[in-house]
Amino acid sequence: TLVHDFRPRAVTIAEEVSGMPGIAVPTADGGVGFDYRLGLAIPDFWIRQLKEIPDEQWDIHAIWHVLTDRLPGIKTVAYAESHDQALVGDQTLAFRLMGKEMYEHMDRASQSPVIDRGMALHKMIRLVTISAGGDAYLNFMGNEFGHPEWIDFPREGNGWSYAYARRQWSLADNGLLRYAQLGEFDRAMIALVKKYGILRDGYPYNLQMDTQNQTMAFSHGDLLFVFNWHPSASIPNYEVRVRVPGRYRPILSTDERRFGGTERTDMRGQHFSYPVQGDELPRIRIYNTSRTATVFLREE
Repeated sequence: TLVHDFRPRAVTIAEEVSGMPGIAVPTADGGVGFDYRLGLAIPDFWIRQLKEIPDEQWDIHAIWHVLTDRLPGIKTVAYAESHDQALVGDQTLAFRLMGKEMYEHMDRASQSPVIDRGMALHKMIRLVTISAGGDAYLNFMGNEFGHPEWIDFPREGNGWSYAYARRQWSLADNGLLRYAQLGEFDRAMIALVKKYGILRDGYPYNLQMDTQNQTMAFSHGDLLFVFNWHPSASIPNYEVRVRVPGRYRPILSTDERRFGGTERTDMRGQHFSYPVQGDELPRIRIYNTSRTATVFLREE
């Protein structure tokens, strides 16, 4: 109340993990009065996934549950990682995914299946977090483009060194490195979210959960999101349920060449919906490529 009285345009965010009801409800309605709460369970979930479970065994129902497990009306800040993972003593998602390979194979001329896998999952994790995890989104100091090193402030344990008290922003601007591709994907993702008001749309609408092929599909307004988490299953003519009939065309894919992918999806393609007997929702057919997330726009 004091903050908003003195600074009406200020934004207050509660770092609160229990999901206590009322934490982000106005005080006039009996709440604590924060504008948002941090979705602390989300980055913890991604760390556990990468540390404990091979991605070929990832449970798409667990991903969906963690990202959407929030109380209605409680605005949540979703994020894949923050300072907790970037500080010395822990590892960022990029480093957990790619490890020492980042020091030798992040140039575009180099080939590495470890880097290919890491970049694919890095982009997918961010896209599903921002599109399904909350009402706001948090990036942190280079994590969005996979900064390879940790942050360590001068202290007795490191001889009061400033060597790692930095972020190498130049990595994201170097067109010869894959960091630039991750940075470009992050900018494109944020632009899409802003343009179509995804964070203002509330909960995503769950359309499909295909456990066998590790594929999930959901929608926000006229946008259809399809995530294939499977490490190898790429399926031609894959059927995806859609909420509204129409023509669907891809407008963003984690597998685009500009983002370091192989562009197995034709970004100029068009997918027309058709009715299915016994299902109230129509479907489209797509090439459902492995370790890829694609966003489609519905057009009349």
